[in-house]
Amino acid sequence: MSKITKDTTLTEIFKFPEAKEILAKYNLPCLGCPFVKYEMENLKIGDICEIYGIDLGNLLKELNEKIKKF
Repeated sequence: MSKITKDTTLTEIFKFPEAKEILAKYNLPCLGCPFVKYEMENLKIGDICEIYGIDLGNLLKELNEKIKKF
């Protein structure tokens, strides 16, 4: 994956262990949800941000800066 976009799923994002720290910083509720294991392949980061009022632009910026290093 070269870039995380609003259409990137949690499954793809979780391939980068350091991304979990950034998601936690934004209080992404999915990290503690018991259903996340079953829904990860379908949950897109853009949809999650829209539902929970999370700043998608800043989140994507931080995630992409972090994965660029790998």
